[in-house]
Amino acid sequence: MRLSAVNWGMIGCGNVAEVKSGPAFNKVRGSQLVAVMRRNGEKARDYAIRHNVPRWYDDAEQLINDPEVNAVYIATPPGSHAEYAIRTMKAGKPVYVEKPMAATYNECLEMISVSEQTGVPLFVAYYRRMLPGFIKIKELLDSGAIGHPRFFLIRLFQPPCKEDMQKTLPWRVIPEISGGGYIYDLGSHQIDLIDYLLGPIEETGSYTTNLAGLYAPEDFVSSGFRCSTGIAGSGTWNFAAPDRLEEDTIEIFGDTGKIRFSCFGFTATELTREGQTTHFANPRPDHVQQPLIQTIVEELSGKGKCPATGTSSAKTSLLLDRITGKI
Repeated sequence: MRLSAVNWGMIGCGNVAEVKSGPAFNKVRGSQLVAVMRRNGEKARDYAIRHNVPRWYDDAEQLINDPEVNAVYIATPPGSHAEYAIRTMKAGKPVYVEKPMAATYNECLEMISVSEQTGVPLFVAYYRRMLPGFIKIKELLDSGAIGHPRFFLIRLFQPPCKEDMQKTLPWRVIPEISGGGYIYDLGSHQIDLIDYLLGPIEETGSYTTNLAGLYAPEDFVSSGFRCSTGIAGSGTWNFAAPDRLEEDTIEIFGDTGKIRFSCFGFTATELTREGQTTHFANPRPDHVQQPLIQTIVEELSGKGKCPATGTSSAKTSLLLDRITGKI
């Protein structure tokens, strides 16, 4: 499939579309956002007016079948990703879907199957694969800056969100909408990043529990991993941690040094070897999804490849389901 220009329709106009993704579609050469949809028509209209989008809908089918739309970005919660993605691909239009790819690994497999049957491309918003700071980390690893990588450690400790204390819980901790708890929303980024940096994760084992009792899904996860390259690792996620313990750290240890960085904080990356530490900037773009969207547009126009596909992203969903005991 090759498009001379990519005219996007967007299903979902929530927070992620305000800055991270929505405006980026009009800042990539050969790309424009021409229509948006939200079930609440007034909110869809409001988004369209504020972001200078020509058309808005309150029905997904109307957007999918809009003749001016030739690709669709799905920015809804994961529980509806598979439905919208499959409908869009069956209409012959490429899909870019938010992460995690779907609420379950089985839904991911359904999406991949439809993509293969129809020949319609499927991409997923694991955008850190194309952010400059993380590309630099991959360059350091591939150049042997720390020798042969041996193991990695992930630590993400966060206090409960204010919304977690309310009677009406946020959708991110309602499994039928989100797939699971915050490990699906935040941990998915880190797991996908390890896959990108160190090679596919082949094995995982985990312990999960709920420490604070604020919602049904786990708020504490401890997992061990083994990559196909033999690199081992572990991750600990605590979404009910005291404020003083808040942390966002990934460390990769090699024969001759280590790399330390944050996944969400965009702090400087530290390379330590022979007792010396060098810092590398990890800049936050104005619209963090723009570099990945650029690769999607390039692939659809026959000029490049996107590194975040349905196939690569389904592996992360498989690991999430294994970690939380779904499969």
